[in-house]
Amino acid sequence: MDEMISLDGALDLIGKRYVKLKADSRQALKECSRIEVFEKNTILVKADQYSKALMFIITGALRAYYLKDGKDISDWFAFETDFICEINSFFLEKPSDHYFETLEKSTIMIIPKESIMKLCDQHHDIERLARYSTTKTMIGLQRRLVSLQFETALQKYNNLLAVYPHITQRVSLSHIASFLGITLETLSRIRNPRNGI
Repeated sequence: MDEMISLDGALDLIGKRYVKLKADSRQALKECSRIEVFEKNTILVKADQYSKALMFIITGALRAYYLKDGKDISDWFAFETDFICEINSFFLEKPSDHYFETLEKSTIMIIPKESIMKLCDQHHDIERLARYSTTKTMIGLQRRLVSLQFETALQKYNNLLAVYPHITQRVSLSHIASFLGITLETLSRIRNPRNGI
């Protein structure tokens, strides 16, 4: 097994990427969190399950997807230093619409919802961290909505590469195509324009 990253290491990453926490806030967050390692293709959340945890990806990659008429449609990708949670469960107390799956062996810091909500009331910097990570997620969702509505297939693909330059090395093309709302054949033509239409 790979060398395990400690909670302190995870909190260092959060401090560099998001908000540097004060010592007491950091300790409080550390005490209610745990780190788990998941193998590739592990389903972390299933549709119709409740998921009441905030996940911080230390290493690895995840995707959220749903099944529509038996078709697997990718809805979200998350990589190192991203926070991810099942929004319906976490904020609305509803069962998940999505499946969450690891795309690689992944090391994840898991924070229970009850704990993070309590800590947000007690520590302003943890509240700021939660607000910042939520805002980042909302901006990503807004960007995705605009992309699906207004951009050509080529624009969607190029914009995805601008945000995640190495995504094609880490995520299957079929998952990328479904995320972009295009067929795998269209994605192949975009990636290899010499093949024609």
